[in-house]
Amino acid sequence: MLTSQNTPLTSWHRAHQARMVDFAGFEMPIQYSSIVAEHLATRSSVGIFDISHMGRLRFEGVEASRLLDFLLTRRVTDMRPGMVRYSLMCNAEGGILDDVLVSCLKTPSDREFFLLVVNASNRAKILKWIQPHMAEFPGVEFADVTEDTAMIAVQGPFATNLIERLLPAKVLNLKYYRSIVTEQMSKPCIVSRTGYTGEDGFELIVRSQDALRVWENLLLAGREHGILPVGLGARDTLRLEAAMPLYGHELNEQIDPFTAGLGFAVNLEERIFLGASALSEKQNCAGNISRVGLRVTGRRPAREGCCLLDTEGNVVGEVTSGTFSPTLQYPIAMGYLSSALSRTGQVIEVDIRGSKTEAQVVELPFYHRTK
Repeated sequence: MLTSQNTPLTSWHRAHQARMVDFAGFEMPIQYSSIVAEHLATRSSVGIFDISHMGRLRFEGVEASRLLDFLLTRRVTDMRPGMVRYSLMCNAEGGILDDVLVSCLKTPSDREFFLLVVNASNRAKILKWIQPHMAEFPGVEFADVTEDTAMIAVQGPFATNLIERLLPAKVLNLKYYRSIVTEQMSKPCIVSRTGYTGEDGFELIVRSQDALRVWENLLLAGREHGILPVGLGARDTLRLEAAMPLYGHELNEQIDPFTAGLGFAVNLEERIFLGASALSEKQNCAGNISRVGLRVTGRRPAREGCCLLDTEGNVVGEVTSGTFSPTLQYPIAMGYLSSALSRTGQVIEVDIRGSKTEAQVVELPFYHRTK
């Protein structure tokens, strides 16, 4: 039996009575108090998340941007230090291998490098996918820095109030999808204005040995705002309200970016990258299914795998993620539905454990934060 890996914060989670589960090979907190309490704290105040299980891959050298430009669906060669982009990595058929964040960064000594954040469950697969292409781009220095670092997310309306107490003022000037190499109490720290909750917030990458001190500093700085540590349970309900796709649910190797509604993350013009030919064909062909949002009638949530039915009882799709929304107070779901039925306002049925329940196609995201 394989033993789950720890993050640099696992001992803290255990000491604070978190309910721990194995997730992508890591022992991770699913919740501390309750999923609903942690969810609502993030929406109304501020939540702090250990996301150290995410993979962190560093690329440096004169051809680093060209290598990533070949691997990713989003253009990389025009990125300047401080820029962050959401992108995808696809196979030759255009199926999604992973969705990633790529950052262009500069060290205090003016060395530029790229950091790729990948899903924990896909890290080994992506490392294997990248390796054969390294020889085509000599001079690229590559390192998997996942185990040498920790990653912490601070999300919610009071995230900026908390961050301004601990990090240099220039961090607060970061725009959405921007990043910077800086320090937290004289310790190196990468900060990006990104997140997976639908709220404003920041994600910090620090050295493993500094993780506990930074985590506790964040909790102390956020105490007056009612900060709560948040587990994977609420992270999932938050991202679902924000209609952010999750690999293994909305995304997989059989789904292409256009079907998933992620065409914005594909730059085909004047580029050659893995999967480009297949994606060029798919861009101009209307797919049979589309990713949609659903508001489900009643209070029972439609979970992953529930069939979507037309008025005659024919199966026309499937739920990929579903929950009872703590913010909206009704069940919501995402799924893939026949494109002919995917227009906003369309009424269909969901088979929830043998019981047919009405649902309506709605615009995504379900939740918009107050600016």
